[in-house]
Amino acid sequence: MADDQVLLPPLPEHACLGVIAPAGPPREGTLEQVVPMIERLGFRAKVFPGCAGPAFLGHLAADDARRLADLHEALADPQVDAVIGLRGGYGCMRLLDRIDRATLRRFPKPLIGYSDLTALHALRQQLGMAGWHAPMPASDWHKGEAAWDDARALADRLRAGLRVGDALGPALPGHALYRGHAPVRGVLSGGNLAVLAALLGTPFMPDLRGAILFLEDVGEDPYKIDRLLCQLRLSGALDELAGVLLGSFSDADAPDEVLADYFGELGVPVLAGWPSGHTTPNLPLPIGLAVTLDPIARTLRV
Repeated sequence: MADDQVLLPPLPEHACLGVIAPAGPPREGTLEQVVPMIERLGFRAKVFPGCAGPAFLGHLAADDARRLADLHEALADPQVDAVIGLRGGYGCMRLLDRIDRATLRRFPKPLIGYSDLTALHALRQQLGMAGWHAPMPASDWHKGEAAWDDARALADRLRAGLRVGDALGPALPGHALYRGHAPVRGVLSGGNLAVLAALLGTPFMPDLRGAILFLEDVGEDPYKIDRLLCQLRLSGALDELAGVLLGSFSDADAPDEVLADYFGELGVPVLAGWPSGHTTPNLPLPIGLAVTLDPIARTLRV
């Protein structure tokens, strides 16, 4: 039974989602679907200018100034209740040293997104803010019924908010990578492995001491996963974890042997096969909130 303590408040009735594109440009034919999809979920939408470009350097939705302005304006806009990324790709890291932290503190609205938005979640986590690692409209929601189910699951979670004791997903089936016996508690940190590794050596790398480290990735062959995890290990980032939560590693050969090599003997509980990442199901996770990982019950709760 959940406690009465609210950790992430529910969004108001007919909340407005501010849509920004801090990373890559929308693929052809996806931007025009965004507002109807948001309205179908029962929310209102406000799409900020950078979503429509013009694209910059071929891989960014707009130039840095426009994408940064959209983030600041969406946060400060009194009509906007939560900010959601249009899609991932690459580009959020380019903004990190230019984001106005005072604006983030003044307007602690929920930030929704994953993949490249791992970089924005990392910065907000440094300021004590939680956000939703969750699917985004132009990269996920339009990809069939399973993806739309994920969009509905996100909408339900946004309406319900989070209270102490809430389960973040169903109990998982058995998995060869499971390790540990006693439940552990820590701040849920991480996200996309490649983005997290890229933050090493910058002021924006999250402090993983005592954390539950969540990792997922897409299109990375096992040797690349090995290289990224080795970078984390050599930096010391894996030395004082409380536990590990592994999501999907999709669109490449399964890296289970590599994951087992790094996390099997780490001495902390490991829960693998969590339904979040670049595939379906992609359940929302509250990056930056304290969670309890139970490797025996195979559950995760705030």
